[in-house]
Amino acid sequence: MPADPRTDGPSTGAGGPERLQKVLAAAGVASRRASEELMAAGRVAVNGRIVTEPGTRVDPTIDEVAVDGVAVQVDPGRRTVLLHKPTGVVSTMHDERGRPDLSRFTARFEERLFNVGRLDTDTSGLLLLTNDGDLAHVLAHPSFGVTKTYIALVSGAVRPQTLARLRNGIELEDGPIAADRVRVVPNGAASGATLVELTLHSGRNRIVRRMLDAVGHPVRELVRREFGPLKLGDLPVGGTRDLTAAEFGALAALARRDRPGR
Repeated sequence: MPADPRTDGPSTGAGGPERLQKVLAAAGVASRRASEELMAAGRVAVNGRIVTEPGTRVDPTIDEVAVDGVAVQVDPGRRTVLLHKPTGVVSTMHDERGRPDLSRFTARFEERLFNVGRLDTDTSGLLLLTNDGDLAHVLAHPSFGVTKTYIALVSGAVRPQTLARLRNGIELEDGPIAADRVRVVPNGAASGATLVELTLHSGRNRIVRRMLDAVGHPVRELVRREFGPLKLGDLPVGGTRDLTAAEFGALAALARRDRPGR
C-alpha cells in the first residue's frame, strides 16, 4: 500500500527511486522541463505533500503522485483496461466448458490482467480488467458501495408506481433490495417494451434481472453503462481501451476515500 500522506514524505528507500520530473514525464504528464515548472508552481504533491524541489526522488511503485490534486498513474507495472464485454462471453479468464471467455481480450497485453467483478453471460457492457489488486478490492467489494448503472430493455410499459417500488425496495429470496436511482428512458423502446435506466451498488448475482422480473417486467436485453466514475461511452462491443488520466485520477480518489484511516 502507498505511504500514508499524513505522515510520510517521498520514498527514498529500496525499490527504484527516480527523480520526480522523470517519473512525471514517463507518465505522460509533461516534459521533464515542464514537470519541473509544475513542481516549482506548487502543483505537484507526493503522498499528500506539495513538492517543489526538482531533485526529489520517488518510488513509482509505492508513492502516490498528484498534479493539481488529481492522482497520476506513475507505476509502469500497473494497468487497468476498460472492456465492452459482448453477450455470450463468460466473465472468467478460462472456462472449463469451453465457452468464450475474457482471455481473448487480454492476450494482446503484456500484463497479466484479471476482471474486476463480473457480468452475466447474457449481459454486455462495461467490465474492468486490471493487475492492480488494491484498486480491484475497492471497486469490487460490497462494503465500498461503488455504484453501477445499467440500461435494461424490459417487456411491458413501466408505470411510475413500479419505479417507486424499485426505489423504495422490494423483497427477493435473498433479502430486500432498493435501487439508488431508476427512471424510464424516454422514447427508448418500441411498443410493448420499455427502456429502464437503473443504478444500484449491490453486487448480488443477476440482481438487475431479478429486481425487474419481480415487478413484472422481464429483461430482454441488459447492458452496464457505468461502473463508479467510469462510463462506457461509445466504446464498440468487444473493444478495449486504457483508462484516461482523468479516469485513473477519479478511481484513485475513490480508493483514497475508502481506505481505512484516511
